[in-house]
Amino acid sequence: MRMFDYAFMVDGFPFGVKSNIHDIHDIHDIHDLPNLHKHNFVELVFVKSGQARHLFNDGSYEITTNDVYIINQGEAHGYALDKGEKLEIINCMFLPALFPASLLQELQITQSLDFFYVQPFLNNERRFHHRLNLPVQDAMRALNILDGMMTEMHNRHQGYQTFIRLQMIELFILLSRNYSFQEKKTGKKLNNNLMMVQRISGYIERHYDQKITIPMLAGLFAISERQLNRIFKQEIGLSVIEHLHNVRIEKAKYLLRETGEKIINVALSVGYDEPSFFNRLFVRIVGCSPGKYRNNID
Repeated sequence: MRMFDYAFMVDGFPFGVKSNIHDIHDIHDIHDLPNLHKHNFVELVFVKSGQARHLFNDGSYEITTNDVYIINQGEAHGYALDKGEKLEIINCMFLPALFPASLLQELQITQSLDFFYVQPFLNNERRFHHRLNLPVQDAMRALNILDGMMTEMHNRHQGYQTFIRLQMIELFILLSRNYSFQEKKTGKKLNNNLMMVQRISGYIERHYDQKITIPMLAGLFAISERQLNRIFKQEIGLSVIEHLHNVRIEKAKYLLRETGEKIINVALSVGYDEPSFFNRLFVRIVGCSPGKYRNNID
């Protein structure tokens, strides 16, 4: 299975955007469709027009005009079309580093980005079978933002990176607002503490490779350190740091399975700059060393 790299990046900027059209006129066109593949980046997809089946891991579901969804790093997806079907999509490819913690805190928007930090980490039934389909007016607004980002990336005038960061934030606030409206309609709105835990957990999932501390999270999400630890223990039975370690070790296991990176590089990639600490933590959580884990993979 293909693992796409960072070829979309320009000038080291962790973002790319492009428009794609997939259609099938005869059987030979099937070979031009993207087969199941994985990314090492996040992908946001907006369906500009048409319909198809979106293949995701071991399942699939129908997608149609004005649908929006996110594919996380390491997830397998692709498309299947019937003869005569046509699908036009816009792909935004980016790394979570596009949104540095300093920018999120300055704008005070961590509770307005649920389509980025909460929705993509729900179970598959809630995530895709109740996926986001934008009303026409908001779909047009989203399309204007996406067109603007494509123009910025094409021209690359002075300040284009700042423009794109702000446009992506505008887009995610718009999508998160629609997601919130949708959740209220389905009657599945979570209690405040659990929603806060899911937001912070989503932030950790996105930024696990960066420095994360209790004071930083508390400041970012406008919550006291004591309250932060209390609601994590209450809702998931773990402290914030225990949860952070579990997320990082799961990411490390993925890298050990899917790549040939040296163990010291794997440790650095998941946020640990002390290999000895990473090894001890890995043994404690997984039950064996990173090297033995890799060797035991079938």
